[in-house]
Amino acid sequence: MGIVAQPLRPPVVPIPLINPELPEPSAEARRHSDGLNATIRREIALAGGWISFARFMDLALYAPGQGYYVAGSTKLGREGDFVTAPEVSPLFGRTLARQVAQVLGRSDKVLELGAGSGAMAADVLDELHDLDSLPQQYLILETSPQLRERQRQTFERRHPALRARFHWIDDLPEDFEGTVIANEVLDALPVHLVAWRADDIYERGVSWNDGFVWEERSLEAGALRAEAENITTQAGYVSEVSLAVPALVRSLSSALRKGVLLLIDYGFGRREYYHPQRSRGTLMCHYRHRAHDDPFYLPGLQDLTAHVDFTAVAEAGIDAGLKLLGYTTQAQFLVNSGIIELLGHPSADAAIPRLTLTAGVQKLLSPAEMGELFKVMALGRGIDGPLIGFASGDKSRLL
Repeated sequence: MGIVAQPLRPPVVPIPLINPELPEPSAEARRHSDGLNATIRREIALAGGWISFARFMDLALYAPGQGYYVAGSTKLGREGDFVTAPEVSPLFGRTLARQVAQVLGRSDKVLELGAGSGAMAADVLDELHDLDSLPQQYLILETSPQLRERQRQTFERRHPALRARFHWIDDLPEDFEGTVIANEVLDALPVHLVAWRADDIYERGVSWNDGFVWEERSLEAGALRAEAENITTQAGYVSEVSLAVPALVRSLSSALRKGVLLLIDYGFGRREYYHPQRSRGTLMCHYRHRAHDDPFYLPGLQDLTAHVDFTAVAEAGIDAGLKLLGYTTQAQFLVNSGIIELLGHPSADAAIPRLTLTAGVQKLLSPAEMGELFKVMALGRGIDGPLIGFASGDKSRLL
């Protein structure tokens, strides 16, 4: 073995607040962010002064013990940074369960990636129980210890009799039959930033100069350059290219012996994703229910996301042997799967006021809220017949 260079250990330098409209973190949260700041700076130094934005995003979100998704801060709900569909309404999970029930065999399992607070899993099981379609097991792949514990508490409170069916796993199974659910997972996978210039294609990365700064380098031959060259756009365009999303879809496809991948996220088909009017990309940051566009702000304390290129998702699944079973808006999928019927059912979550249930469903379906921006895609193997969630309004032609 060769000589291994010792890690450089730059002093912790706090990043100043640059946006006075964003709330000041606590002293403890500030110290946490400063620690991750030092970790990323050390990574930049070891790499020769520059890292890709994908690596920066990976560290900001998933650095062991420090990244946003693996540290202990509250992420969901009023005290967190954002709200997902399961927190908007329990009818989201119940409606999703109706699609799951259509393809779920008695010996099949459900695998949820990134289960958040556990609310959706509990809602899905509520409806599957009512439909007499409980899965053999409900598996959860969760990277955050804090969220795992929150999920355990949710299940203990809502489904103590089903605790034997819940299992947390650390890696994707090699063989799986059933339904895989990924709700707002793909958007949190690291993305590369690519700049199409008049003379060449560049990758936008991160350096340090009294703070994190952007630095572009000519994009070398390889998978990322090949993807960038397949995208038609004009000079001066900057956007994201994800290698991680197709890689995850290929891994899931390889593991799926029979069943369906249900992928729910905000995004577009490729032509719309790289539309000329979207020349600055889709990268967005979420901190205390405020959206902004500075990914260098308080690393470890904010979520970093990018919209999903669903054309790339479909291509990865099809190349791995799956069949595209449907692609539509969240609103159309939920209506097709019976959310209006569930809302009108007398026993639908009787503990929640009817007005609250109605408002939640409106947010899920409204084009101005989550209804149009969020999409649902189904990829499957060994599944016969059309899926109820895509019975009308399928938009696969837009991919």
